[in-house]
Amino acid sequence: MTPEDTMRMLVTLRSRGVTEPRVLTAMERTDRGDYVSDTFKARAYEDVPLPIASGQTISQPSVVGRMTQALNVQPRDKVLEVGTGTGYQAAILSHLGRRIYTVERHRALARIATETHVRLGLTNITVISGDGSHGLPEQAPFDRILVTAAAEDPPGPLLAQLREGGSMVVPVGVSDHMQQLVIVTRTASGYDYEDLNMPVRFVPLVEGVEHG
Repeated sequence: MTPEDTMRMLVTLRSRGVTEPRVLTAMERTDRGDYVSDTFKARAYEDVPLPIASGQTISQPSVVGRMTQALNVQPRDKVLEVGTGTGYQAAILSHLGRRIYTVERHRALARIATETHVRLGLTNITVISGDGSHGLPEQAPFDRILVTAAAEDPPGPLLAQLREGGSMVVPVGVSDHMQQLVIVTRTASGYDYEDLNMPVRFVPLVEGVEHG
């Protein structure tokens, strides 16, 4: 990522609502070009989603930034991400939290993400090939959970893995239409829901594991 690429991306991020300095710094330190194939490297710094392996996409940087900003990860936080993709979002989170666990149902993508994180020396990320809709009960509770696939409602198994005072950001809505980002905070008496008024479009959250 050249200084010009960096500056252009940061300007775009700020213009689209990503203003938290720690998030901008984490994104500046994370080269999106490392997470796309050679075919799309020239477009890695554009604010657009791009195709990745297994028929999936890497989200546009402004959406990644706003979701990360809404999650408000603190330096001591243990974070769960559902939907690793090639590992771009997890890499950004690794600069913000203490420990990042990320679950990917496509084994090929989990392998790519692991190899990339190892190559880049990101040692506080654990990539798990598995069914993210069930979360990661053996590592719960989590301070923060980020879901990068859409559900009709915030998934119960994931809500149950939030620490009291913890929060989850998830796209909610019918899978083939625009969804809304929702932040759910676990309280002593239940859960508080807040609509972030940010329309997004994600693939649906699907149960099971894909071998390819």
